[in-house]
Amino acid sequence: MTINKIVLLRHGQSEWNELNKFTGWHDAKLSKKGKNEAKNAALLLKKKKFSFDYAYTSVLKRAIHTLGYILDKLDQNWLPVKKSWRLNERHYGALEGLNKNEVIEKYGEKKVMLWRRSFNITPPIINIQDLRFPGNDIRYSNLNIKKIPLGESLETTAKRVIPYWEKTIYPELKKNKKILIVAHGNSLRALIQYLYKIDNNKILSLDIPTATPIIFDFDENHIPINWYYLT
Repeated sequence: MTINKIVLLRHGQSEWNELNKFTGWHDAKLSKKGKNEAKNAALLLKKKKFSFDYAYTSVLKRAIHTLGYILDKLDQNWLPVKKSWRLNERHYGALEGLNKNEVIEKYGEKKVMLWRRSFNITPPIINIQDLRFPGNDIRYSNLNIKKIPLGESLETTAKRVIPYWEKTIYPELKKNKKILIVAHGNSLRALIQYLYKIDNNKILSLDIPTATPIIFDFDENHIPINWYYLT
C-alpha cells in the first residue's frame, strides 16, 4: 500500500507564549527557547531524512521563522512557500495581549476556559476602532474588511482553514507532493479534527506542543489513515 505523508508543525515558543499572553493574530517573535525548539525540530526532520516539495505557513513571523529554520537545516531554502492568513492562529478578540492569569482573575476560570476550550463559543470581540484590529495591518489590506475576524472560536477558525486545505494544499497531496505545514495550535487543531474526523468535544483536549513534528499518513486514495508525533 502506497503511503503519502504530510508534516504538520506548530511554531516554536513565542515571546508572548513565554509571557503567558493571549497571542492570536499579534505578530509575536520567537523567544530564545522557541528558536531552539525550531532548530531541534529541523534537526529531527533532517535525521529522519525528510524533504519536501511545498511548504505552507501563516503570515505571522513566529511560524514563518520556524519554517525558515527548518528549510535552512534541510538545505531547502529554495522551496516554494505559500503564506496565507487562513493558517493564522485563532483570533482571540479583545483578549489578545492580556495575561491569561489576569483574565482568569477578572472573569473567573470557568468562563475563561469556555472561551479557550469550547468548540463554538467566541471570546469577547475586539472593537473595529481598536488599534489591535487586524484591519490596521498592511498584510491584510487586500482582504474584504468583513472577512477580518473580530474574535474566533475553533469552529470559525476551521471555516477559514479547511477551505484553504481543500482548494490549495490537498490538490498537491493528490499529485503525491511532499508537504510541510507550519502553523499554529488552533489552525492545526482545526485541520487535524477535519482530517481525522475527531468529535467536537474530544478535539478540545488535544494540546499541540510547540515545534513537534506531526506526521499524517495517507493511503493511495489520499485518505488519512494514521497520525503521530515524530520523535
